[in-house]
Amino acid sequence: MSLRVNGLSVRYGDVTAVSDVDLGIADGEVVALLGPSGCGKSTLLRAVAGLEPVGSGVVSWDGVDLAGTPVHRRGFGLVFQDGQLFPHRDVAGNVAFGLRMHRVEREAREKRVAELLELVGLAGYRKRRVTELSGGEQQRVALARALAPRPKLLLLDEPLSALDRALREQLAVDLARLLRETGATALVVTHDHDEAFTLADRVAVMRAGRIVQVGVPTEVWQRPADVETARFLGCGKVLPASVARALVGVDARVGLRSTALRVDPDGTIEAEVLERVHRRDHVRLLVRLDGEEFEAVAPVAEPPSPGDRVTLSVDHDGVAVIG
Repeated sequence: MSLRVNGLSVRYGDVTAVSDVDLGIADGEVVALLGPSGCGKSTLLRAVAGLEPVGSGVVSWDGVDLAGTPVHRRGFGLVFQDGQLFPHRDVAGNVAFGLRMHRVEREAREKRVAELLELVGLAGYRKRRVTELSGGEQQRVALARALAPRPKLLLLDEPLSALDRALREQLAVDLARLLRETGATALVVTHDHDEAFTLADRVAVMRAGRIVQVGVPTEVWQRPADVETARFLGCGKVLPASVARALVGVDARVGLRSTALRVDPDGTIEAEVLERVHRRDHVRLLVRLDGEEFEAVAPVAEPPSPGDRVTLSVDHDGVAVIG
């Protein structure tokens, strides 16, 4: 079973929100739609769900055009940023909702609810009111509710973005495990690089209504399609091939992330420290090298100060080859 999107466009009057998009998701595959706010990724997801009218193109499941199929008959599960739980139902009641709609018998329904609450780490929460849960717990309930009827496709629209950074990172790991364990086929919308690369088998980078690159996470991270994609993926400095060859030993146009240059007493690149900022697990530096400014990182213990001369080495994990 698979989803295919061919030549899909969505328009609002004179504004084209999604333009001529082609995308496929295979059975059991998780694809992340990654892009900045306003690029059209949520609109694309909503068009797949049937929540937005399609201007042109086709959304199909196993080769069957879904144009005449209403949202509730597509067999897709939906999870949104705020979870959209039913406040008048307890945890079990929320998870069981889709099963009730499918007229699943009570014994099978209760077994499925128990199974999913165990899977999302909420065993023992059956009778809790959802209004008493934390944001992370509410999103776990929303995921369990969406998975309960065994949807053909799970659609997740920024499911973790309302949570704080630490909780978001943990839930991304938990969600990745959950999707793998259930064998779910899923489309995940996110603006967060780490979230996309943690969750997805493939990443589709979207910009201005179009998909500009699709690939496995390592490919997209290491070889962004163009300069704009490289900058979106954290490359603050773009070097032409002639400079990259001399500085980082790569004979191509490259993007440098903040971690590409590291303070190293055995390094061969000399630079002057201009600024330093302490981060959670490292120190971010601004350095001057051959008359140009670059970012670099240093260890938290005894970092250099502005005005110091330092030597740097290249960490190729922070170097992306563009195009």
